Amino acid sequence: LKSQKIDDAKLKTTDALWSPEAFALDLTERLVRTLALGDPRIASLVDYCGLPHAGRRLPDVSWFDDETLPTLVRHNARLFYGRWLAQQRLYDEAAEQLKQLNPDVVADPSVLLFYQSVVHHRLLDKEAGLRAVDRLLQDVADVPQRFRAVAALMKVDLQQLDEKTLDHIARRMEDIRRRLDLGRAGEKVVKVEDGVIESLDKLIEEMEKQQQQQGGGGGSSGAMRPNAPMQQSQAAGGKGAGETDKKRIGNSAGWGDLPPKQREEAMQQIGKDFPAHYRDVIEQYFRKLASEPEKR
Repeated sequence: LKSQKIDDAKLKTTDALWSPEAFALDLTERLVRTLALGDPRIASLVDYCGLPHAGRRLPDVSWFDDETLPTLVRHNARLFYGRWLAQQRLYDEAAEQLKQLNPDVVADPSVLLFYQSVVHHRLLDKEAGLRAVDRLLQDVADVPQRFRAVAALMKVDLQQLDEKTLDHIARRMEDIRRRLDLGRAGEKVVKVEDGVIESLDKLIEEMEKQQQQQGGGGGSSGAMRPNAPMQQSQAAGGKGAGETDKKRIGNSAGWGDLPPKQREEAMQQIGKDFPAHYRDVIEQYFRKLASEPEKR
């Protein structure tokens, strides 16, 4: 601050920021607010991050890469901004900022590692998430208890994460909903959508194979003895493979708007082998996407 030649009135402001009464603010917050007294760009960033995102255009932070600025200024301002992005559910943007930092260059490593863990967890990046959580829990002294408790829960959740399960598919569906809510409908959303469709196809195919095996394999039609009435309108006899042509249902916001009959058939198929709440999640998801405005 002295190198910026700020006036005595602003210098006195620092006393308030670092007084015991201000310790409700964490170290990163107090540091960046102090640096803002000597740099109008940081002051503007602090003002911007004082409000919810609410669809506003994100600020130009290219000055983070200005190597003429002290590293203390650049890195902690980037951390401050990356944390705010994560709090606003802008996980892709947060990941882009936070991946450029490591614990050695910021004042509070626990904040960096915690929000890196949050971002990886929300983006279903299992390996990166576990690395960040382990570093937070094992390598950082004086981690706030709230960070430690949440990190422990994230670790257990990440360890159990399996991309072949319906739970993983449901999380990716929720991620698509989040992106659409934020007005993000670009290539990344299309990629996630295509991945969900592919995973559902594989899951349903595996379930069909399991049902065929449970029904006695390749026995004659006369040997087939169903234990319950058929759930769908189809010809009995068991001679077919039970497969349907795979069709793409689009890659825009209306991609989940399946015809009612096909959607109900898919829901019945999934409902046979999975708990009821999975069916509810998927039904709500397709209903949400079907009602999205065309502009998305």
